[in-house]
Amino acid sequence: MDGGEELAGVWQARVITLFPEAFPGVLGLSLTGKALQEGRWQLHTHNLRDHGIGKHRNVDDTPAGGGAGMVMRADVVGPALEAAQSFARGRWPVIYLSPRGRPFDQAMARDLAKCDGVTLLCGRFEGVDQRVLDHFNVTEVSIGDYVLTGGEIAAQTLLDATIRLLPGVLGNAESTVDESHSSGLLEHPQFTRPVEWEGRMIPDVLMSGHHGEIQKWRQGQSESLTRARRPDLWELRSKAQD
Repeated sequence: MDGGEELAGVWQARVITLFPEAFPGVLGLSLTGKALQEGRWQLHTHNLRDHGIGKHRNVDDTPAGGGAGMVMRADVVGPALEAAQSFARGRWPVIYLSPRGRPFDQAMARDLAKCDGVTLLCGRFEGVDQRVLDHFNVTEVSIGDYVLTGGEIAAQTLLDATIRLLPGVLGNAESTVDESHSSGLLEHPQFTRPVEWEGRMIPDVLMSGHHGEIQKWRQGQSESLTRARRPDLWELRSKAQD
């Protein structure tokens, strides 16, 4: 999918991929899809195959020095990046989704939401020729310590986390304040009606109407969950408070 005519002043995502038909994917649904239709953000895909070499539009070749798999060519990825970046304005990072990259987190999502746009390179095969990454000062970003067959799912993950932070995308901007990772803690448990389900009750404090006590309970739950499930986050938070 291509976003059509460029909308002035609108946050943009430009995605370089061998599978443009994979977009918008889940980004075209729910709140992100509604925001896309309303023009709160814009999506443009760039088909890497359009820059392929020879009759068969080849985009990869064997690794220099030998080894398994194939590597995406610099003389293919380079022109694709040039085409995508010709539309860039203001603060507009270029990101390559890679398992060896900097871990993606909520702080990065917030920072990207403050940019004018982002260009995402979706890798395939064994990776991308390092020279093109160096030439375009590309930032490598990982969504986790595992390997996918390509960067498209990772790109949609990054975009979803970022787009929901753009102005007007969520109906209630305050809904992002208490989310997991927003404060360095995991989110507290959530409950809703019915008050009793399968013999399990909503905690009394949440039904008390005492907002101070409710906030204290939620804070305590967040701290307990973070200590138990993410000791790495708890350690970072403790160091920051020292």
